Amino acid sequence: MKTVGLFEAKQKLSELVERAREGEHIGITRRGKLAALIVPAKQQKTMQEIWADMDKIRKQVDRSKFTSLKELIEEGRR
Repeated sequence: MKTVGLFEAKQKLSELVERAREGEHIGITRRGKLAALIVPAKQQKTMQEIWADMDKIRKQVDRSKFTSLKELIEEGRR
């Protein structure tokens, strides 16, 4: 992780944000101590990706060992 001082960070904020968007983690120091981090934002998943993830999980559950919906729900809570 690269670090930059607060003054430099203020001068180059646009550049630092672009570098973070590309995946770099950048520390900002104040008086020589780490004060903040600029990191890439998490990408939002589309509804299709969410449904696909739920489908994968649903297929992994062996339903034969559960006799009721309540047992299946309780297993999901563990």
